[in-house]
Amino acid sequence: MNLEDFNYELPEQLIAQTPLKTRTDSKLLILDRESGELEHKHFNDILDYLKKDDVLVINDTKVIPARLIGEKTETKAVIELLLLKDLGENTWSCLSRPFKRLKEGTVLSFGNGLLKAQVIKKETEGIVEVKFIYEGIFLEILDQLGQMPLPPYIHEQLLEKDRYNTVYAKNIGSAAAPTAGLHFTKELLNKIKEKGIIITNVTLHVGLGTFRPVETEDILKHHMHSEYFELSEESANILNKAKKENRRIIAVGTTSTRVLETVALKYNEFKKCSGNTDIFIYPGYKFKAIDCLITNFHLPKSTLIMLVSALAGRENILHAYQSAIENHYRFFSFGDSMFIKTEKKD
Repeated sequence: MNLEDFNYELPEQLIAQTPLKTRTDSKLLILDRESGELEHKHFNDILDYLKKDDVLVINDTKVIPARLIGEKTETKAVIELLLLKDLGENTWSCLSRPFKRLKEGTVLSFGNGLLKAQVIKKETEGIVEVKFIYEGIFLEILDQLGQMPLPPYIHEQLLEKDRYNTVYAKNIGSAAAPTAGLHFTKELLNKIKEKGIIITNVTLHVGLGTFRPVETEDILKHHMHSEYFELSEESANILNKAKKENRRIIAVGTTSTRVLETVALKYNEFKKCSGNTDIFIYPGYKFKAIDCLITNFHLPKSTLIMLVSALAGRENILHAYQSAIENHYRFFSFGDSMFIKTEKKD
């Protein structure tokens, strides 16, 4: 498989720049995994496609205002950090720009010295480890100085920080939102529960993989960066029971999918665990965990469009994307949604 196999042409005006006023106003494209048939709906209609005793798996990670713009204390050169992973003891792994201007020992200042950082280690691909120096509570300082780490294709300012988080976000640690979950409101989640659908959660902190394009023509040569995940005993028990009773497991987003498939591949069941995953899912992969997927529309040539192609078939996905373009769907992080469904387990 070549990278070009996962390419498509997207008119720039279809890249959503801002979230809709109401989360559930987004369009919803229904794609049948087996037949490839399409239906055009709105996100509130997801209720009609979820059945009693389905298990809906959400990613409860929370995005922090992880983009910091400051300066080198010596030269006053502007430096940008994107916080990726908390390494403990006030040390973080960060994506830096410009990377070449930094060296080990460099001190950075943010907010006129309210927050400082010293470069401890330079790695590769723009990654540095820094140790933060401050007085007070780090997350409060970050909330004051940091910006939400919106993807580079979004050029509009985000007026409300909480719109780049799901309504159920609670575990702090992501450098990007699990965007498939942005369409849910608390009211819709309550209606889903009232219908008898079980909602359970996993955690995956979205990191560098989100920001790195695939650059190898042979996709098998692509290097996936690892991201931290957790699966609780309660969720594992719910998922194992669903599997045993042949009920559908529906992942909200590719992040939830990656957690579930990682655990199922390793243990051949679900169990309480945590760690880092660099799972790369592309066509030919046999899903062990999920049956259906609620997802957004992904960038051309991305690992995410490869994942959904593995679930529904590359031709089905490219046909669905073309239909979405023709019907003026909004694409990417603040864009519209898709439900890849199956009525029964494979």
